[in-house]
Amino acid sequence: MRIKAKLTFGVGLLFILILALAAISGWYVNQLKKDTSNILVANYNTLLYSRNMLLALEDLATDTAAVETFQRNINLQKLNVTEMGELEATNLIIKHFELLKENQNDVKLVSSTRKDITELMRLNMEAISRKSDIADDTAQKAIVIIMVTGTLCFLIAFILLVNLPSNIANPIKELTESIKEIAGQNYKKRVHFESHNEFGDLAKSFNTMAEKLEEYSESKLDKILKGKKRIETLIDNLHDPVIGIDETKKVLFANEEALLISGLKKEEFIGKQIQDIAVTNDLIRTIIKDIFLVEQDLKEEPLKIYANQKESYFEKEVVNINIVPTGEEESEFIGQVILLRNITPFKELDQAKTNFMGTVSHEFKTPISSIQMGIQLLENNQIGSLNHEQHELVKGIKDDTNRLLKITSELLNVTQLESGLLQMNIKATAVQPIIDEAVKANKALADFKNIKIEVVNKVTNLIEADSQKTAWVLNNLISNAIRYSYDNATVFIKAEKINDKVQFSVTDHGQGIQPQYLTKIFQRYFRIPGTRKEGTGLGLSISKEFIEAQKGVLWVESDYGSGSSFFFSLQAVV
Repeated sequence: MRIKAKLTFGVGLLFILILALAAISGWYVNQLKKDTSNILVANYNTLLYSRNMLLALEDLATDTAAVETFQRNINLQKLNVTEMGELEATNLIIKHFELLKENQNDVKLVSSTRKDITELMRLNMEAISRKSDIADDTAQKAIVIIMVTGTLCFLIAFILLVNLPSNIANPIKELTESIKEIAGQNYKKRVHFESHNEFGDLAKSFNTMAEKLEEYSESKLDKILKGKKRIETLIDNLHDPVIGIDETKKVLFANEEALLISGLKKEEFIGKQIQDIAVTNDLIRTIIKDIFLVEQDLKEEPLKIYANQKESYFEKEVVNINIVPTGEEESEFIGQVILLRNITPFKELDQAKTNFMGTVSHEFKTPISSIQMGIQLLENNQIGSLNHEQHELVKGIKDDTNRLLKITSELLNVTQLESGLLQMNIKATAVQPIIDEAVKANKALADFKNIKIEVVNKVTNLIEADSQKTAWVLNNLISNAIRYSYDNATVFIKAEKINDKVQFSVTDHGQGIQPQYLTKIFQRYFRIPGTRKEGTGLGLSISKEFIEAQKGVLWVESDYGSGSSFFFSLQAVV
C-alpha cells in the first residue's frame, strides 16, 4: 500500500471514529435531555397542579377564589395526562369536585377528593422514579460506548505513532546510505523495497539510475569508436543511397552513393538541417517532402534520378529508429534512416516485358484478322455450302478467334497502361449513347442465354469522360454479368446523378462473389478459384484503371448466393 494511502486510511479512520464519538456523545446527551425533559414537562407539572388543588381544597368553603383556582388546575391536569391510571384518577377528582361545588361543607367529599389528588401525585412520583432509572441506564450505556470508541481512537493513534514514522524514516535512511555508496563510485549498489508504494517507485528509479551509471562507467571509448567505424564502413559500402537524420532532422551520415546522386560534398551535408539543404537541392526536397507530413501516402511512385550516366529509378523507404532506453519501458524516437533502393534493373526488365507484350499483341492482330477473314469466306455460301459438322467446326474456330482477339486487345490495353502511353480523350459526353453501345455489343450473348437487359437512365446531364473507354468498361461489366447470370435471368443497368457525379451500375442475380475475393478481383490475372467461365483476369483490372484515369471510382458490392453489383462514377457536367 502506498504511503499516501496509508496516511489517508489511518487518519481518515481516526477522523471517522472521532466523528462517530462526537455523534454518539451528542445522541446520548440528547436522549438524557429528552428523558429529563419528559420528567419535568409531564410529571413535574402534574405535581404542581396537584399541590395547587390541595391548597385550594383547604379554602374551598371560605374563599370563592379557591373554587376558580381548583377549576383552573384541574383543567390543566386534564391536558397533561401521561401515565397509566392518571386519567381515572383525574376523572375521580373532577367528579368529586363537581359534588363539592354543590355541597362545600361535606367533609367526606373533601377527604375523598384529597385522596384522589394524593393518588394522582403518587402515580407521577412513581413515574419520576421510573424515568430516572431509564435516564441512569442511558447514561451508563453512553459511558460504555464512548469509552469503547475512545479506546479505538487511542489504539489507532498509537499504531500510527509507532509504525508510520518508521515506515517513512527507514526507507529514507536506506536510500540516503545508497546515495552515499553511488557518490563513492560503487555503481553496483541497489536498493530493494518490497512494498509497491512511493518508495518502491523511488527504488526502481534509483536502481535504473545506478544501472545506467554502471553501464556508462564500464563502457570504453575505444569500443564505441570501433563500433561507430564498423557501422560507417558498412553504410559507405552499400550500393544504395542511405541518409541518416536525428530526431531534430539534422543529418548524421550519408554514404557515398547518397552524396553522388545529390551532387553534394560531405561537409555540405553532414551536420546540417536536412530542410535547409532541401531549399537549394531539388532531389533532397523531393526525398524529404513526406517526412514532415503527419499522414504519409503509402502508395508512392518510384523516384526517377539521373545517376550512373543514365536515368535510374529508386524506391524510397523511411525507417523510424525507436529504442527502449536502459531501465525504461517506453520506446523513444531518436531519428530516421532514408533508404533509396536502386530498382533500375527491375524497371528495365519490366519495360522489356511491356515492350514484348506490346510487340507480340500487335503482331498477333494481323494473323487473327486473316483468320477472321477466312472464316467469313467459309461462311459465305457463294464459295460453297458446309455440312453440319463443318459448320460447327467453323463456329468453334470463330469463337476461339474472337476470344483470342479479345485477349490481344486486353494485352494491348495493359501495355498502354504500363508504358504510360494511354491517351484519354475526355470531353463532355452524353450518357445514353454509351449505354446503347455497350448493350448492343452484348445483345447476341444475352439472346443466346435468353437474358433480358433492363436499362434505367435517369441522367440528363453530360459527363466528363472518354466515351470510347467508358463504353469499353460498361461493355466489360455487362458481358461479365451475362456470363455469370443464370439462363432466363435479368441484368439491370442503371445510371443516375448523385450530387455532382453520375453513377453507373450493372447488377446481376448470379452466384455472386465470396467476401474474401472482393478486394482481389481488380488485380491483374486474378480469377476466382473454381470458376469455369472463360477469361484472362484482365478485364476488371483494365476497367478500374480506365475509370481512375478519368478521375472516377470503380467498386463492387456482392451478396454471395444472390448476385453482384458493379458501380463506377464519373464527374457530371454542371
